[in-house]
Amino acid sequence: MIAYLSLFQLKPQVTEEKLEQMMSQTRVMLLRVPEVLAVKTGKRVNSADPWPWFVYLEVETMDKLAICQDDPYYIKFREEVLKPNISEQESTAFEMEPRKDVKYS
Repeated sequence: MIAYLSLFQLKPQVTEEKLEQMMSQTRVMLLRVPEVLAVKTGKRVNSADPWPWFVYLEVETMDKLAICQDDPYYIKFREEVLKPNISEQESTAFEMEPRKDVKYS
């Protein structure tokens, strides 16, 4: 099982209301992707933390993550939610099953 975590910096024009809208759009769009098992998104609690927003996805394998990222709903998410509102992104994938060799993920 793969956890894919993305942390985002927001462009200056993104208001609190816009961020709330982005969070809702993210859930709606990404839950339509068949390979996505779970979507979580949230905003920072402490304003001193460096990343104001995150998106977390669960998929079965790295291959399914690649398929997910080519899905029309994921592409629409990138174009409509991320591209106009994000200035910087950091993403990484994690294997969540104990004792599973990551080369088989």
